[in-house]
Amino acid sequence: MRVKTSLNRIKKDWVIYAMLFPAILYFSIFHVIPLIGMKLAFQDYRIIGENVWVGWKHFKVLFSSPAFMDVLRNTIILSTMKIVFFFPIPIILSLMINELRNGRFRKYIQSVVYLPHFLSWVVIAGIWISLLDPSDGGINILRNFFQMPSLDFMTSKDHIRWVLVFQEIWRSAGWDSIIYLAAIMKISPSLYEAAKIDGASNLQQMRYITLPAMLSTVVTVFILNLGFFMNAGFDQVFNMMNNSVISVVDILDTYVYRIGILNGQYSYATAASLFKGVIGLILILSTHFIAKRFSGKGVW
Repeated sequence: MRVKTSLNRIKKDWVIYAMLFPAILYFSIFHVIPLIGMKLAFQDYRIIGENVWVGWKHFKVLFSSPAFMDVLRNTIILSTMKIVFFFPIPIILSLMINELRNGRFRKYIQSVVYLPHFLSWVVIAGIWISLLDPSDGGINILRNFFQMPSLDFMTSKDHIRWVLVFQEIWRSAGWDSIIYLAAIMKISPSLYEAAKIDGASNLQQMRYITLPAMLSTVVTVFILNLGFFMNAGFDQVFNMMNNSVISVVDILDTYVYRIGILNGQYSYATAASLFKGVIGLILILSTHFIAKRFSGKGVW
């Protein structure tokens, strides 16, 4: 009976399911099917002949490697900085955009803050490298105007992580604010009208109506972000990294790329990648159950 009901629903809404098909196909090819290859983490890869089962060998080497521990520390630090300093920005931005009453100006602001998301990291890296150039970059020209010495941000170990965080905010804050704006749009206007009649200010309406209505969306997005905690951004780091700062920005993804693709240590790289995936799964499940217990809201 349930199967028949499901088939009728699919037949009725076939256009919606057809729109989902490309996404399902993408995730199946690039995310689900590759899981079969994770068994390589427990084998010694052989180009010719069958792979040899070695159990936990590669994980023991992985956890005893000082290089891996440095990479793990960099990943945790950079991911923590991005969550702490980036996560609130789209929420604040969505609240600010929602307060704009001029429709044309609001659309202009939205277009401006959404635009960087559509640029590739190669283009973004080029823009920021030029902007941070120690001789004629815009930032250092501004520093010189205020009689501050020029600084090469791209080779400074003390500043490069902050560059990556602000770069992520510039690129993604506007796009991520769409999720929260959608949550705000679902709020009934009658709630705001009642609040105005009771004499509530705009700030009070935001505090007692808008923010509580956004809570479930905020919790869901936060849990999903924690699921990608160990993914500190390969494309961004790969394009911004150089030999001067590699010791502080080399993350798990770039480490896996280097030892797997460049050095050909496929089994070892698979073990590192599997470790990252397991940690992400544990984080998203634990955060979901904690949020469910204390707020009654989770991913499902």
